This record gives sequence, structure tokens and C-alpha cells, in this order.
Amino acid sequence: MNLIDQLMTPLQYAFFVKGLFVATLSGALLGFIGVYITLRGMSYIGHGLSHAIFGGFAASALFGASFVFLGAGVWGLASALGISWVTRKYRIGADAAIGVITTASFALGVALLARFNTKGTVSFDAAIFGSILGISMGQLYGLTAIAVLTGVIVFFRYRQLLFVTFDPDVAQASGVNVARTDALLMLVLSLAILATLTVIGVTLVAAMLVIPAVVARMLTQRFGIMLALSTVIGSISGFVGMYASYYAAVPSGTMIVLTGATMFAAVLMVTGLRGLRRTTGLDDHDELALPAGPTVPLHPTPTKEQV
Repeated sequence: MNLIDQLMTPLQYAFFVKGLFVATLSGALLGFIGVYITLRGMSYIGHGLSHAIFGGFAASALFGASFVFLGAGVWGLASALGISWVTRKYRIGADAAIGVITTASFALGVALLARFNTKGTVSFDAAIFGSILGISMGQLYGLTAIAVLTGVIVFFRYRQLLFVTFDPDVAQASGVNVARTDALLMLVLSLAILATLTVIGVTLVAAMLVIPAVVARMLTQRFGIMLALSTVIGSISGFVGMYASYYAAVPSGTMIVLTGATMFAAVLMVTGLRGLRRTTGLDDHDELALPAGPTVPLHPTPTKEQV
């Protein structure tokens, strides 16, 4: 059997075709959102939210499979807003708030699954590591809808998101509602994590929020190009990783992340220390350029009129 035949063989199975589409779209979605998350220095929140959503995933499953994604989505969004509220209200560091709220939610989810999931409503391993076998048509449609929603939100709120990402303090002083913009970003992030949970898994979804953005940052100093590159890198990781998981017979999330890590290593070999220096302090935007023109620096920050 030649290489072409080997690549075509998995496409005979409907579950693999669905998984391939979902994995590719999941990688693209996480890579797209990951740019905003990493540039804000909020990489840890992706890790934390995935664990928080797992708590809602497990709790909702006890009431039946039809409640799983609705309950997990509400739980994840509530956790994200709770982190933002606690951080602003009580002057607690974001990392501390994330650590307390999300790990407690994850622990609650594990406890509920262990104690009450006697009917096997939720596969523990699939939720933790991802699986192509559990993908339904409903999840496929849901992921597509969330990807479209994310694109629409970013399109209409591009300047606000850009301004808040670069300098939230100046954005607030310039009239941008930072709290509302943050809540919108948390909503999109929560929905994206929820939609990709089955394919990539709780423990690995945070890696796909970070790896594509980091690789893209190693390749470019322009924000617009970084956004596009991160999306493409994420989609390639999902596509290749899903194929690799089929032949290696390992969870899909594992191979998707390993594919992304391989791309990181390859880019590091090409760019060397120059690329690595760009990733040092991703929330330092001095070297990044606005997409409006090749010579526009980020500092000084955009004016209110630009936003």
C-alpha cells in the first residue's frame, strides 16, 4: 500500500472524517484566540478555564447527556467572570484567583464523576485527553457556530480588543469599556474551550492556546500576520495530529499537541535565538506593529479615534 492509499484509508470512516474536520477547526480557533490570550499575559487562564469547564462538564453530566454542554458552558463563563470580578474587587492577583477558582472546580468535577457517574454518562479519559470517537454531529455544528461567532465578534470589536490587549489602562482612560471587552473575550474563550474539549481534552487544550501563538510570534513582529499565522499553525496541528492519532492509536489531543510542539522545535531551529527572544515576555508589545501600517509602533498606544 502506497502513501496515498494509507492517507485515504481513514477517510472511509465517518467518525474519522468528523474528527478530522473538528480537530482542524479546533486548532484554528484556539490558535486565533490564543494570540489575544498570550499577548495579554493570560496564558494561565486558558489552563485554568479548561479545568473549570471540566467541573461543569462533570456536574451537568449527572443530569443527562443533553445537559452536558449547556451546563459546562454556563459554568465556564461564570468561572471566567468570577476570576475577573475577584481580581478587580479584592485586588487579588489574577494568577491566585485563577488557581483558587479553577482548581476547586476541577476537583469538584473529579469528585462528582467518581461518586455519581455510575452509568458512564461521561468518559473520564475522553474528557481529560480527548477522543475522536465521542464526536457527534451536534458538536460539529456547535464548533462551527462558535468559530463563526468568534470571527464576527473579532471583526466588529477588532480595535477595542486590540487596544485592550496592548494597554488596558490607557484604553479605560480613553473611554473603552475594558470590563465589557474582557467579558466578551472570556465568553469567546469559554465557548472555544468547551467546543474543543472532546477532541483535545482538558489537560491539553491550554497548550493549543499557547503553542501556535508562540510559534507565530517567533516568525513575525506584525500583529495581523501573527494572528493569521497562529490560526494556520493551529489548524495544521489539528489536521496532522488527528491523522497521527489514528495511526499511533493514542488520544487525539496528545498527538495534536505533540504536532504543535514539533512545529515549535522546527521553527526554533530555523529562527534560533532571534525567534526565541521574541517570545520572552509575550505581553511586552514594544516590538509588535499594528496592522494599519508597516511602521506604526504600539507605543505610544492607539488614540481613542483609532479605536
